[in-house]
Parts: sequence; C-alpha cells; structure tokens
Amino acid sequence: MTSRVDGPLKVTGRAKYGVDNNFPGMVYGYVVLSTIAHGEIEAMDVTAAKSTPGVIGVYSPFDPLELRTATSPLLGETWVPLQDKEVTYYGQPIGFVVAETFEQARDAAMLIEVSYRERPALTSLRDGLASAEDAPPAMDGAPPSITVLADGVESIEDALAASPVVVEATYSTATQNHAAMEPHSAVAVWGAEGLTMYSGNQGAYLQAAELATALEQDPSSVHSVNPFVGGAFGGKGRTAVPAFLAAAAAKVLGRPVKAALSREQVFTATANRPATVQKISLGADTDGRLIAVRHDSWSSTPMDRSFVEPTSHGTSREWYATQNLAISQKMVPLNIPPTTFMRAPGEAPGSFALESAIDELAVALNMDPIELRLRNSSTAPPGNDLQWSSKHLDECFQIGAARFGWPNRAPRGRTEGDWLVGLGTATAMFPALRFPASVEVSMRADDTAVVATSGSDPGTGLLTVLSLVGAESLDITPEQITPKLGDSALPPGGLSGGSTATASVGSAIMIAAAKVIDDLLALASSPGAPFDGREVSYADGRVLADGAAMSFGEVLAAVDRSSISAMGSSAPGEEMTKHSFSSFGAQFCEVRVHKWTREARVSRLLGVFDAGRIINAKAARSQIMGGMIWGVSAALHEGLEIESNGRLANGDFASYLVPVNADIPDIDVHFVEYPDTLHNSVGARGVGEIGTVGMAAAIANAIYNATGTRVRHIPIVIEDLLD
Repeated sequence: MTSRVDGPLKVTGRAKYGVDNNFPGMVYGYVVLSTIAHGEIEAMDVTAAKSTPGVIGVYSPFDPLELRTATSPLLGETWVPLQDKEVTYYGQPIGFVVAETFEQARDAAMLIEVSYRERPALTSLRDGLASAEDAPPAMDGAPPSITVLADGVESIEDALAASPVVVEATYSTATQNHAAMEPHSAVAVWGAEGLTMYSGNQGAYLQAAELATALEQDPSSVHSVNPFVGGAFGGKGRTAVPAFLAAAAAKVLGRPVKAALSREQVFTATANRPATVQKISLGADTDGRLIAVRHDSWSSTPMDRSFVEPTSHGTSREWYATQNLAISQKMVPLNIPPTTFMRAPGEAPGSFALESAIDELAVALNMDPIELRLRNSSTAPPGNDLQWSSKHLDECFQIGAARFGWPNRAPRGRTEGDWLVGLGTATAMFPALRFPASVEVSMRADDTAVVATSGSDPGTGLLTVLSLVGAESLDITPEQITPKLGDSALPPGGLSGGSTATASVGSAIMIAAAKVIDDLLALASSPGAPFDGREVSYADGRVLADGAAMSFGEVLAAVDRSSISAMGSSAPGEEMTKHSFSSFGAQFCEVRVHKWTREARVSRLLGVFDAGRIINAKAARSQIMGGMIWGVSAALHEGLEIESNGRLANGDFASYLVPVNADIPDIDVHFVEYPDTLHNSVGARGVGEIGTVGMAAAIANAIYNATGTRVRHIPIVIEDLLD
C-alpha cells in the first residue's frame, strides 16, 4: 500500500501550515466579535484599546479597512467583515485590533466598548418553522419542490392514500461545526509584486480570486499559498475572515500581519452545518415495493440566506425506485452564524431521516431491512431517464451482510450480560461530481517529473494521488514524481470539495501526460536529436526506436533541454447528458445499550462501498473510516446548542462533543472495485464524503433493534433511551 508522500513531514512537525509562517516586522491581529444576535452598532469606544502598549491599529465599521464584497468563479459572493454596522448574529466579526504581539492585540480587543441598538432575535429553527420560505434553486438549478407522479395519479396525497402500508414521521438533526484541527488563520505579506497570502483553504486560486476582488487588486498581483491544510470539510472553501482583515491591514500598515481565530471564535466567525427538520412519508405495497415517497425539509439559514442544507434533494430525489415522488426544501432565516457546506452537505443529515424511515417501513412490513432496500434499488433517479453509469449497491449489501453476520440478526436484538445488543444498516450514496481542473506535467532531464496544480490537500491525500496518477500516466515510478499543489501560481486545480478532486485532477493529469509524451517523442525524432527522423515510441519512461532506448531524461539532456512541459485541462462534458453518476455504499453497525445506565456504545462498524476505481487503497480506507467516525459523531455526540440570545452554549472543544479513541471500535472497510470510465478517464469516484452518509441512521436503527426505542433526532443522548 502507498503511504502519503506528505506523511513524514506531518508526523515530524516539518509541514508548514499557514500560521507557521513568520516574517521580519510581522505584527498580530485579533478579531473582535459581537455580543448580541440582532441589532445595529451605535458606537464603539476604542480609546482604551488604542492607548494600550503595542497597539498600532484598531479597525471597525466606524473606521473600516478598504474592503469590498468578494467573489470567486465557483462559489460566487463571499461576505466580508466591517462593511456596515448591522449585526445579524452573536459572534459576528465587528472589529480588528493589530499590535506588536498577539497578547497585546488580544488584551486590547477586550477593552473595546460596544453600544448596540438591539432588536429581537430569532434563533430557534422550531420557533421559526411558521415563517419558512421556499429555498432558492439547488446548485444544479433544480427548483425547491419537485413532483413525479405515475400516470393517472393526481397528487402525492392520493398515492399515499392508495398505498397498503404507510409510515410517516418527522426527524431532526442538529447544527454542527466542522471542528477542523487547524483553526482559520492568515499571514498577509505585501511586496513589490502585490499580496502573498498564507492561509489554509480548499482551493488556492479561488482564495486569490476572492482576495483580489475584495481588495480591488489585479488578480495577477494576489498570490495564495497553502501547501498544507489542517482539515477543512467544506469550512475552508471560502476565504476566512482573518485573511480579509490581515490582507487589508497589512496593506495599510506596510507590515506583514498574522491573524488567527481562537478555537471559540471558529464556531461563530466561520460557518456551520445548518440544523434541519424533515418530514417523510413512505407508501408501499405489501411486498415492500415503494409506491410513494414524500420528503419535506426545512433548513436553518442565516439572515442573508446564503446557504441551505439540501436534505430532500440530496437523498429522496435519487435513492430509491418509486412510482410517485414529492420533495420540497424550505429555509428558515435565523439570527445565527453563517451556514455552509459540511462533509456530505444534504446527504449526511438527509440520509438520517430517509434511512430511518426506510427502517421503520421494514418494521411495519415485518421485512428484513436489507431486503426492503434491495427490492427498491433504482436503475436511475425517479423521473430521470439517465441510468446510473455503474451501480453495484446490491453487491455491497450482499458482501456486507455476510462479513457482518447479518443473517444472525434477531428482529428484537439480543442480550449479552447487562448490554442490549442491536444491529443496524443503511444505504449510503453520494453524487459523483467533477469540477474543471488544469494540471501541468513537466518531464525533467534528471529523469524525474513534476505534476502541479493549484488544488488543495486538506488531509484527503490528493498530493499522493498526483504522484500515483502522474506515475501511471507517464509510465514511471511514483518516486520519480514531485507533486505540487496549494499555490495559486500553479494551474487552477478546482476545489477540494464535493469528493471531486481525484476525478477532476486525475483526468487532467492523463491529458497533460499524453501531451507531454507526444511532445517528447516529437523532440526525440527532430533534426539533430538522438532519434533524428526515426519512428519512435514510449514505454517505461523511455523513448524507443529500432531496438535502441533512452530514458526521457537522457533524451532531454542530449538536446540540451532541462525539461519539457504540457498543460492538461478537464471538465464535465457530454457524459453528463448520458448517465447519472453516484458512489454507493452499505453501512453496518452494532450498538450496545446498557440495561441500567442506557449508555449507548458502538461496538462494530462495517462499510462496503462502490466508488469506482480506488487509486490509493490505504488513503481511501482512511478517508472512509474518517467519514464513518463522523457518522458516529453525528449520531451520538455532535450538536451546537444555540441559546435564545444567540450565544452558542457549547462553542468550544471543552463542550462541543466529538468522538475520542475510546468511542470508536475497530472499523472494517471493503471496496467493490468497478472502474467508472463513463464518469472520467481515471475511473475513480469520490470517497471523501460517502463514508459519513447513512451511518447516523444505521446507529439509530441499531439502537431501535437493541431497545425497541425509536429516536428520530440526532445526536441521541442517554435521556432519549430512558424508559
């Protein structure tokens, strides 16, 4: 198995993250946050802060930095702080203090006195449901409500009424934070050629574009560098508040500025996963064939309505074959921190509701939950003529059932001493997407090659993928490849999000490699070259002709060239009009609930996945395991608690629960490998997010199997299981 090429740097502390960069004359910034959830700033008394030793700048809406709304090619507009006096959530960035040391900046920030004209705040999703609005169209342009009806059926209500077996329930999921290991930070340095920004993000060229528009600079004068990112999960797709403020302050002060959010500030000054409420109705015949699926969803959203969690569109729209389907997505604007993409946005919380409902239908039918899922497996999304390009979900369930001992599952669980033991399962699906990406491949005279793109590796293993796909495409060893990414000066490499990076960048690598090999062969047979006028071919990193062979490096050296390069670009194309694309999986878990304390413990996990070709089995397994752990966390641990005044009651790592080693058992991961070359030339589909999908439902289903208690919200806590 291939280990991460950046692994040694990370485990020895030699990997340099954004905040690790230091420069002569550097000063430090500290972000000031609001202490109300809704209102207007009437005044900010900064006198004491400005007179504090070491302070060299205090900025606010009354004395703002020069910034404008930011935009990027892929994500559109991004909010920029200090542009007005309006406060729409507790913990909103409203000021920035710069001093000679971090401690001086922090202490001075505490001295700023803010006066507000406070207004009533709405912070509860439940309380706001009555004022829900239709969500905007989905990213693919789909309307907020979609209905597919069989011939002769006039409404989804009629279809449900005609179904012999119906289950209906309402489910809810909590607000969550990405909780990445690396807090959002930035180091901004201005020079003769413009701005250089060191800040963790999910796409260097996207951050450079946002900074250029916010600062009204020519894009060529903004350079974003992020070779290492300490986790992102969607939370670093947009430029962070510290980057905007540090860049603008550094320009004014003429000195490098470093700014980093505290762990508590990360919970409000960045963005979170929205809370959801979902009502699902399933109608089936007595054999378990779905007749009707209705999935109505409500998502919290901040007052700017910038992001909605697409739960019904991310699951019921595609997962099961049904004659009749109706989905709707509404949003509830609240005075809460921003919301954004978070690992499997839509699919993760949506699958908790849908897969819990499927389990409830299996109980109502007295049918095995796996059998019910197999009977309703789709060949294409309902109402869509584009069949799945490659789908082996049935095989995932069959292999998983055998590996996990599912045939021995008792309908009402079993007892082992003081523990009630139950098994649960769920379907996992995540769309197979691609973003436009470009890669440069360079072959060098020392028989090495460079594969370079501006994409990001926030822990996903993309740097290693560059080595592996590059080596395969050039027919050399991975050790001969130097992969480069995380630099906006490199070709635009898409976004490390949406489980797209391997398919997007890998396809571009193959195109660039083919071009550079063609150019090498033309060079090798050109006048005066070693194979002048001869018919040449390429294999194993060598140029071949009439029994003679030279390595590509020897050819370049012979013609006095240090390197030869070519660019490759790839984007979704005509294939998107011919098939539907997704990755698939079957989740299994065993849960133990203590008879007396009602403590729930996950004791076994298995995931079997159909994700196309697996490029690096070791890294892919790690990604899936991480996703499954996220599912455990969502089911039993994570949930931000928002008080009525908008303050987060548990917005820090002391109170916001995530799993520790003692919470996670051994995890078994298995892949059924069927390369999906209809989706992309590499044949790979994403694995970064699908591991999260379905796991929370599998755990809730296992708890029901063990105890007979159906919990329809997450996280599930001890109080939910008390008799």
